[in-house]
Amino acid sequence: MKSLVWNGKNIELKEREYPQIADPRDAIVKVTMSSICTSDLHIIKGFVPKATPGIVLGHEFVGEVVETGSGISNLKPGDRVSVNCETFCGECFFCKRGHINNCINGGWKLGCTIDGVQAEYVRVPYADTGLTKLPENVSYENALFVGDILASGYFGVELCEVKSGDTLAVIGAGPVGLSAMACAKIFKPEKVIAIDIDDTRLELALELGLADYALNPNNFDIESEIKLLTENRGADCVIEAAGAKTTFEMAWRIARANAIVALVAMYEEDQILPLPKMYGKNLVFKTGGVDAVHSKKLLQLISDGVINTDFLISKKFSFDEILKAYDFFEHKQDNCLKVAITY
Repeated sequence: MKSLVWNGKNIELKEREYPQIADPRDAIVKVTMSSICTSDLHIIKGFVPKATPGIVLGHEFVGEVVETGSGISNLKPGDRVSVNCETFCGECFFCKRGHINNCINGGWKLGCTIDGVQAEYVRVPYADTGLTKLPENVSYENALFVGDILASGYFGVELCEVKSGDTLAVIGAGPVGLSAMACAKIFKPEKVIAIDIDDTRLELALELGLADYALNPNNFDIESEIKLLTENRGADCVIEAAGAKTTFEMAWRIARANAIVALVAMYEEDQILPLPKMYGKNLVFKTGGVDAVHSKKLLQLISDGVINTDFLISKKFSFDEILKAYDFFEHKQDNCLKVAITY
């Protein structure tokens, strides 16, 4: 079968053997649609030390179950499924507490330490916990981002404990930031403020009703503007979804005293926590790795029309065009947010 393989330096389309059931809790899934994630680019650039050269890349996809192991009772061939970006056993210390990113037996494996989803078929470990059946009225396209990008956005909102009346600032109006804004609306904050250096993305956030205000750091002193919008207090909650060199400092500076700052971005270099400068703000910092435990809830919200992430798909490519899709995504051609790969 055709597969996109990372050889430790670059990527290439190659023929690989069809995956086989290796454990009773495995399932083989036919990939119907996948996407490319920034973390795929991080692997290619060498920012993910645990990534295994020679693997098939990819962890964000939807598909159809074609085979299940003997230990799977909640799925059957033909089921349309959303697939969690993390594999998790559901039984260890961390899983029982909802921290599936830290599963002792799983974690981020697909497309990192075992063959991923940018192939025609994939073996999914712990399929009984990691696969979620799609409601009848939810298409593959509707569900494409449930297991990763949408889950990450929801995770940021969850970490921030967003509630009615809050002012939420989201740094980064990319796919995760926009997903966070969409999820935040469920909890009825008074204001959602989108912050990005890309005016096109800010305009989209406003146009879709995901944000109430949009600020570009190239045009505004962000800290001053946030204070103007919050009676000089600062934001009640801050989600840092950009991961740029200046955005960590921006996050703690625009937060009010006793606020929660959720760091869901993946940084490419260490960040400094300047405790003397922030002394007295009494901030709470929460970080992720996403604990993507809400797939069923998110699918129901999509089914009910509360959330829609179809707008994130900037362009579709066939699997044969995946190298072109990587270039399109990495260089943000045509203001790209996400791409969809069809099989």
